[in-house]
Amino acid sequence: MTVDWGAFSPAAALAGGALIGAAAVLLYWLNGRLAGVSGIAAGLLRPAAGETAWRACFLAGLVIGVILAKAFGVAPPVLHVTDDVAVLLAGGLLVGFGTRVGGGCTSGHGVCGLARLSRRSLVATLVFMAAAFATVYLVRHVAWVA
Repeated sequence: MTVDWGAFSPAAALAGGALIGAAAVLLYWLNGRLAGVSGIAAGLLRPAAGETAWRACFLAGLVIGVILAKAFGVAPPVLHVTDDVAVLLAGGLLVGFGTRVGGGCTSGHGVCGLARLSRRSLVATLVFMAAAFATVYLVRHVAWVA
C-alpha cells in the first residue's frame, strides 16, 4: 500500500484528531462508553440488551463520515493496495487477535485510555508503537521488501 504524501495536510490531520477526540468525549459523556472501535464492533458480535443500536450507529457513522466528507469535497487519501487477498486476510486476523490479547485496539488505548491516565493503556500504546517501529524497520531495511 502506498500513500500520496503530497495530499497530507497538517491542518486536516489536526482537524481529524480534534474530531476523533470530540467524538470520544461525547460518547463517554453521553453514553458512558469508551470509543474503542474493536470493542464496539465486538459488542455487535455478542449483542446485549440495549447495546446494539448505539454500537451500530457508531460504526455506521465511520462509514457515513467518509461519504459526507467526500460529498463536501474533501478528498480521501489515495491508497493503492498491492498485496493479495490472502495477505490482507492474514493481517486482519492478526490485528483482531492482537486487539483481544491487548484488551483493546489502538483507538481505545491511545485515545480513550491515555485520556483517562490508564497505566495499562500507556503500556499497550507503547507496545503498539514499538511493534510498529520494529515492523517498519524490518520490512523496509532488513526483509526482502524494498
